[in-house]
Amino acid sequence: MADEAYRAVFLRVHPTGKMVLSLTTDADGSEPSYAQLVATELGVPALDVKVVPADTDRFGVGHGYNTSPSGGAPAAISSATAKIRDKARLLAGMALDAAPETLTWANGAWVAGDDPSQVKTVEDLALYAHGTGALPPGVEGGLDAQTVYRD
Repeated sequence: MADEAYRAVFLRVHPTGKMVLSLTTDADGSEPSYAQLVATELGVPALDVKVVPADTDRFGVGHGYNTSPSGGAPAAISSATAKIRDKARLLAGMALDAAPETLTWANGAWVAGDDPSQVKTVEDLALYAHGTGALPPGVEGGLDAQTVYRD
């Protein structure tokens, strides 16, 4: 039964831009590569990403999650970072007074047009998401994402 249980990753971006990647799975030595994956996909330094394996503070105990390490973790992490980027795009559109679909992703930031001053990094948007700016309709504050998966 344990092999059939779900696993999860939860990525929280704090207002400072520092991140915590929580895993339901036990440590397996891949944590530095997980931090690098988040860093690469969100354009932040890998040292700004803390990885917490078997995070019972986040996921609790006894909920049936499979804690054995998984080959599906990188895809789940990529899914969570994509959710963060998608929400950040909406926030950047609001912050830059631009339609989100017109923004482009470059070097860890959303850019409006060709104007180099019209840029919002993930760090900028993390602070914005935590209450320093107006949120788009239907978008909640904070900048975090969870992906539940099964191998």
